[in-house]
Amino acid sequence: MVQIDLVALIVDEYDPAIAFFTDVLGFDLIEDSPSLTNDGRVKRWVVVRPPGAQTGILLARADGEHQRAAIGDQVAGRVGFFFRVDDFDAAYRRMVESDVTFVREPRTEPYGRVAVFLDIAGNRWDLLGAT
Repeated sequence: MVQIDLVALIVDEYDPAIAFFTDVLGFDLIEDSPSLTNDGRVKRWVVVRPPGAQTGILLARADGEHQRAAIGDQVAGRVGFFFRVDDFDAAYRRMVESDVTFVREPRTEPYGRVAVFLDIAGNRWDLLGAT
């Protein structure tokens, strides 16, 4: 078996990112453990994942100016993450009520409903659902 286990997302701070993914998007907090950088500095190993999903997101706090510059621009301004939900309207409403920034309003495409939003770091995501 082959699968993608984790995808790293560079964030400014752990706790606000955890809150965004768990409280706003409804992900599960899978792990939040003390860890060390390659040169021995303290960090955390933080993994969130949608309920029932196999692939998770490693929330990686930026380490240094080079990484800080990538916060919110991990895929050069493109939509780089895709969040599919069973109930598009309910998810959209919940996210709007949680002050999530949508940069493209909902529209219907041949593949379903879609709206583009920003995560806590400023990366673009597609919110996807059935028509």
